[in-house]
Amino acid sequence: MTTIFKTATLAFALSASAAWAQDIIVVTHGQANDPFWSVVKNGVEQAAQDSGATVEYRAPETFDMVAMSQLIDAAVNQEPDGIVVSIPDADALGDSIRRATEAGIPVISINSGSDVSKDLGAFLHVGQSEFDAGRAAGEKLKELGGTKAICVNQEVGNVALDQRCAGFTEGFGDVTVLPTSNDPADVEARVRAAIDADESIDTVLALGAGTAGEPSLAAVKASGREMHLATFDLSAGFLEAVAAGEADFAIDQQQFLQGYLPVTFLALNAKFGLIPGGNVPSGPNLITQDKAAQVVELSAQGIR
Repeated sequence: MTTIFKTATLAFALSASAAWAQDIIVVTHGQANDPFWSVVKNGVEQAAQDSGATVEYRAPETFDMVAMSQLIDAAVNQEPDGIVVSIPDADALGDSIRRATEAGIPVISINSGSDVSKDLGAFLHVGQSEFDAGRAAGEKLKELGGTKAICVNQEVGNVALDQRCAGFTEGFGDVTVLPTSNDPADVEARVRAAIDADESIDTVLALGAGTAGEPSLAAVKASGREMHLATFDLSAGFLEAVAAGEADFAIDQQQFLQGYLPVTFLALNAKFGLIPGGNVPSGPNLITQDKAAQVVELSAQGIR
């Protein structure tokens, strides 16, 4: 009797485990050389480990919306239990995302696309308001005494980065957008050329710590000028500069959470039908000199 009961219990447990198995696919626009997205991926992998879900992370090698839409289409064709997607260009990706939601596949958006996520049928968005974060950066840098700025955009065509510069302009005032590639050497050269060409520029805002923030810091140092400098996102190198007083602050959107939370939410949805009732703001948080040293180690570990 006991043996039969144990066998039946084990069979039920195995059956329940199989019924609750989750297949989740994450598709982002993150480029392979961008350390920001390695932190997102770390969050995805940790959530997979904690939830027991089977999760695949996919991204195009370069900022390529055609390639990204094809990755989303391929994910839809696999009929997973959920899809996580960033939305840097709703015009380019909207049809592919709608295919997922119309097929009944739960979708959560992350990082970029908070303004269009709901219209495309996603359950919710995990990220920050890019415009509001840019405005907060502008207000802070203006408060610190900045009068004329450049906004360094290392991923032209990414709507989220355009929103950052637009918000920055509203909060700060006199801003020129400086387009670059995401090659750090190119960023450094272009920032140096811009500040050398106009001595009235006293403020630089970069839109990504590893790709644009650290090269912008190098350009400012090479110029020998005293300037205000801040960046979106975190890197150990830039945080060390903030701690040393060589830069003003970094804007933390806690991208580990952008990888971790959607996978966890979709796993819970597949298991129990649970899902949060609205968007989850993961930022912005301004990491200033008094906080920077505490965050450096976690950034080096790929968590912050």
